[in-house]
Amino acid sequence: MINDSFYLEKANLCLSPNYSEREDNEISLLVIHNISLPPGEFGSDNIEKLFTNQLDPKEHPYFEAIHQLKVSSHLLIDRAGLITQFVPFDMAAWHAGISNFKGDDNCNRFSVGIELEGTDDTEYTDEQYHSLVEVTKELMLKFPKIKKENIVGHSDIAPERKTDPGKSFDWGFFLSSLG
Repeated sequence: MINDSFYLEKANLCLSPNYSEREDNEISLLVIHNISLPPGEFGSDNIEKLFTNQLDPKEHPYFEAIHQLKVSSHLLIDRAGLITQFVPFDMAAWHAGISNFKGDDNCNRFSVGIELEGTDDTEYTDEQYHSLVEVTKELMLKFPKIKKENIVGHSDIAPERKTDPGKSFDWGFFLSSLG
């Protein structure tokens, strides 16, 4: 349940320094992403390290290229469906990058970003869908401008750069589960 502090009560907190003020932009968009670090590997704390600027470039060759990125999302849902919150909902997480939704640039200003631990071509788990549906329903109640037509993938708002959540994400199942 979302409380007045704009945190998800059931989420583990791992606060990221990578966020901005919303500047009175009303939340109207939900963006679904995927992430795994290193790519295709699950179950480590490397995503948390990336979002908190603690990723060690010596731990893996892939990290050398990304360890200095200043990125975050509001939520991460791991393969077991466990939720970690990095940024309060009343702040703008740095998840969308250069982006546009229906003519409005910089989607971070008016969106919530949810990362699913996964890849474009690895099926997501039932536990992830369950948590994602539950969280999305709560967000839609808290932020009434988030409608089904305003729930998109990263690929929808940054099609030249991004492909996530990928072909493995079951949009039909997810959206129909929202009721």
